[in-house]
Amino acid sequence: MRITQSLFGRSSLLLMALGFTALLATGAGMVWLVEATRSFAAGVIATQDVRVTASQVFSLIQDAETGQRGYLLTGEDRYLEPYRRAMEALPHELPALAARIAADGGNVDAVRQLQATLAMKLDELDRTISLAAAGDQAGALALMRTDRGVAEMDTIRSIVNGIETRSIARGEKRSKGLVRTGRLLLAGAGAAFLLILGVTIGAVLHARRYARALEAAQAEVTAANASLEARVAERTAALAAANDEVQRFAYIVSHDLRAPLVNVMGFTTELEAAVAPIGALLAAAEREAPGIVTSDARAAVLEDIPEAVGFIRSSTQRMDRLINAILRLSREGRRLLHPERVDLQALIAGLVATQQHQLDEAGVSLTLAPGLPSITSDRLAVEQIFGNLIDNAVKYLDPARPGRIVIRGRTSRTHVVVEVEDNGRGIDPRDHDRIFELFRRSGRQDKPGEGIGLAHVRALARRLGGDVECRSAPGLGSTFRVTLALTAPANTQPPSSAEDSPA
Repeated sequence: MRITQSLFGRSSLLLMALGFTALLATGAGMVWLVEATRSFAAGVIATQDVRVTASQVFSLIQDAETGQRGYLLTGEDRYLEPYRRAMEALPHELPALAARIAADGGNVDAVRQLQATLAMKLDELDRTISLAAAGDQAGALALMRTDRGVAEMDTIRSIVNGIETRSIARGEKRSKGLVRTGRLLLAGAGAAFLLILGVTIGAVLHARRYARALEAAQAEVTAANASLEARVAERTAALAAANDEVQRFAYIVSHDLRAPLVNVMGFTTELEAAVAPIGALLAAAEREAPGIVTSDARAAVLEDIPEAVGFIRSSTQRMDRLINAILRLSREGRRLLHPERVDLQALIAGLVATQQHQLDEAGVSLTLAPGLPSITSDRLAVEQIFGNLIDNAVKYLDPARPGRIVIRGRTSRTHVVVEVEDNGRGIDPRDHDRIFELFRRSGRQDKPGEGIGLAHVRALARRLGGDVECRSAPGLGSTFRVTLALTAPANTQPPSSAEDSPA
């Protein structure tokens, strides 16, 4: 089966998922083992605490019994010192032993049994010492020979041994559990290692197979491009010739249109000049022979002809502006680009400074965000692009609210994107593409213009390796996003000196 890019992507994701699952399982196992080890270590410490405290309790009882016997045999008070220390420490050690047994998970009933037996043993020791202190040495020895103390001591030893034995058993159980956990984790880690190894080998083989498929495909593409490049070159040359022909046609048409337009404008001036004598003649005729001057003649001379001349003059003036616009676009389309290093931040700041007076008069706040990069492009074209957009933003602000314009940008790997945002009157979404067409405008036509500004902006942006688009809605303002190449494409089309002569 042929490996497609989609199949390779899905299979690679599957292999990565398997490897990640294995790593995740191993990590979870390690966490589990660490937690089990921590629990075992805590259990070992608790077991040791129980054994140490139990041994300490039993040692204190032995010290108390040793002090009793030394005092009974010698009668000297200094032999009671071990007894007194034991009597002071035991009330603290017994609760501590109960707490540590509970922390170790054991049963504290043995401590209560030990406490009861210990109370009887201490009572026996206290009675013998009291009899000896009272001078009844024989009574004290007789009480000691009853073996009551020996039996109680054996019971205490048995209880303490039982506490230690049970604590050791709990420790051994924990140790076995830890060993079992370690073995399970080792087996799981081995399985995860084998799975990761298998995934790695599979990924390498899969990638190698895909690389071979890519090499074969690249060879096919190279072979296809060998003939395609020639066709592209031919079509590019044909397109360049067609574009040059369009530019030449626009230039010639605008020149050919200007000649009859100049004639019309001249004859209009003559016609306008002729109206005055005719008006004077009409006035004289009305004075001398009022009957021969009809109302139609009077209206034609005084109203219709001046009105018609005015319409002709305004139309010819508009035609003259349109022809000049066509000439400017034609010249700009044939102008040779001169790429140079352009600091966008400084360039736009300069454009803002030139329009600052206009901004202040309109009460507009303009914010230029920092961080715009330097690009290699045609400085004049870039100035015309952003000069037009800033001028439009100021021109079409909504008088019902304070004007606000924000210019910001960001940079990608090959392009810079600059946005000019305003809170003006906005543009109907249906006209977002129309406004970039030549001589097309949107909304109320209450501002001067021929409808070539945005068409010029888009033409320049595309020549500089980018584009311009609009996001807007009526009443919500507009955002014009300009995309420019960080390095403008080279322009090798030379201007035609014959066609660059003034009209």
